[in-house]
Amino acid sequence: MKKWTRWQDWVALAAGVYALLSPIWTNTETRATWTMVVLGAAVAVVALWSLAMPGDQIADYALILMGVLLFISPWVMDFATRDNLAMTAWITGAITAVAGVLAMPQIEKRMHPHHRTITH
Repeated sequence: MKKWTRWQDWVALAAGVYALLSPIWTNTETRATWTMVVLGAAVAVVALWSLAMPGDQIADYALILMGVLLFISPWVMDFATRDNLAMTAWITGAITAVAGVLAMPQIEKRMHPHHRTITH
């Protein structure tokens, strides 16, 4: 696997950066802002790790974990009533988790099976 080429990691990186920057244009409060900034930055760092080391399965699992944490953060950190920021957390969390699942080698092999010629 070549470094810096997996589209799943680029999608997760974009979701992390979006989450990180979302408090700039979204009406928010201090706790919600810091939650989005910290989790968004963590997603971006894990995505960069996964881009730099595409064979490292732990990075894929970490992306899934970060996506789940981002997804549940509005309820855990009590900003689910802040509709725009909560929606951002849910969408970017889901995108990150799905990207992590799709980046896993077992799933990627199923999505791109090797075509073998049949010899008789």
